Amino acid sequence: MMIHILIQLMSTVQPQKTKIDIIKNDTPTRNKNDIFFSTEERPGTLIIVEWSDGSGKSTQLLIAKNLLESNGFFCVHSIWNSSIKMHEMQKKFKKFDIHMPAAVFDTIYASDFIERYLTEMRGALKAGMVVLCDRYMYTALARGYARGIRMEHLKPFYDLYFPVPDLAFYFRIPVEIAAERAIGRNPLKHYEAGMDVRYSENIIDSFKKFQTKVIEGYDILAEQNGMHIIDGKAPVYKTTPTFIAEIAEYFERKYDVRLMGQHYTKE
Repeated sequence: MMIHILIQLMSTVQPQKTKIDIIKNDTPTRNKNDIFFSTEERPGTLIIVEWSDGSGKSTQLLIAKNLLESNGFFCVHSIWNSSIKMHEMQKKFKKFDIHMPAAVFDTIYASDFIERYLTEMRGALKAGMVVLCDRYMYTALARGYARGIRMEHLKPFYDLYFPVPDLAFYFRIPVEIAAERAIGRNPLKHYEAGMDVRYSENIIDSFKKFQTKVIEGYDILAEQNGMHIIDGKAPVYKTTPTFIAEIAEYFERKYDVRLMGQHYTKE
């Protein structure tokens, strides 16, 4: 009883302010986002493409890169999960635990993303370059959603630390076609197939169920964030005109320049 009363008395005692405390309190504070990861208008342009391998997104991004560079724009190409510094750590985590908790899995990939943003993207955007991202924050959000993490819990972190893209493209393909292309490309990987969240003991069935939830997450994000949706099941030569026309229209608005070598118009 005496201890309880003593604790209450101690909690009511206000420590005397020192000179340092007064200086700290009088110093105007700045939002962390304003200092490190500002999302205000920037001289560079951030273009991102989303969805799975086999949807044509990577090919389209390289077509855009070649076109923009031929028009005098400096481009930086950044690929999801490609940080050399973080790669070994990710491999160790995946090998150590084949059923890694979803929050841990997301944190590992967030570390890759933030390292690439700080070393590859942020400076390029400030310098007026074009940053072309093969997958962006929406990959983490859609996969987290498929692993049972609520988007409203993840999104504030990514909104705080990463800028909103100038142009975002979602190459949508049905899960059956995604499965065909993925299986035909390489053997399915454990985490790629969502085996860590136990959708099924069969890796192909697990892949289809997991990717169905990923698509559901992407669909929500595309609507919320105004992504340009492109038919990923169509041949590249059919989707290129729409993709390039959107980029050309944006660059004409932002830089008042018409891209040479671009002969496409939006349908």
